[in-house]
Amino acid sequence: MKSRRLSLLGLVLHSADMAEIAADWAARAGQGGFEHEPVVIDLSQLPRAPVPATAPVEGQAPLALDGPAPVDLRAIVELLRASQLQPVAVAGATAEELSVAHALGLADAADEPVSAAPAETVREVVREITVEKIVEKPAAPVPTMIVDKPLRSGQRIYAKGGDLVVLALVNHGAEVIADGSVHVYAPLRGKAIAGARGDTAARIYAHSLEAELLSIAGIYRTAENPLPAEVAGKPAQVLLDGEKLLMLPLSF
Repeated sequence: MKSRRLSLLGLVLHSADMAEIAADWAARAGQGGFEHEPVVIDLSQLPRAPVPATAPVEGQAPLALDGPAPVDLRAIVELLRASQLQPVAVAGATAEELSVAHALGLADAADEPVSAAPAETVREVVREITVEKIVEKPAAPVPTMIVDKPLRSGQRIYAKGGDLVVLALVNHGAEVIADGSVHVYAPLRGKAIAGARGDTAARIYAHSLEAELLSIAGIYRTAENPLPAEVAGKPAQVLLDGEKLLMLPLSF
């Protein structure tokens, strides 16, 4: 067996409310489009109940702490698998959560501290080993995916690892997703998701911006917030400005 470093997707939870998690997941990722990619469920950002500074006085009831509801790991695992993702580990879990994770077949992805060896021991080892320099070949560029036919409601196109170019209409209910940027040289009326793996430099371009959902690197905007008049139904680009989507008109 050899140690390997893998690139995994991470689902970072900020709430334990399963209804909120399911609604947000449906808006961001829908019901599929992935290829059984491994996912780490990250619980390190969940608010945790405070620990009392002193023990309760004898004869008095224990102090009641306002903490979050327990995380329903089983429901989260089912939610991810329904979207064709494969949960493999959990990070930032409490002992109780880790026990449930192990029962579900998930590993513990917590980082373990590395102890420093004494200086003399390190010097002795260095004298006896041969250091090999490994030069990695650059990965082959991912070709841009090009779609030249209209997309109907319910259709989903995902450009993994690169950009997506669509030369025809994207109807309401259709989804165009890319790890890079999304270019639509026609009316964009469905959902457009760029930077699906967290690329904050990704952008969305549309010849006629009429989208029902826009998302870049997890920051999204739905049709509940009308598009600004200067870009609605017009050539426009969408980019990230910090934690906010910025929509700018394009001039051809």
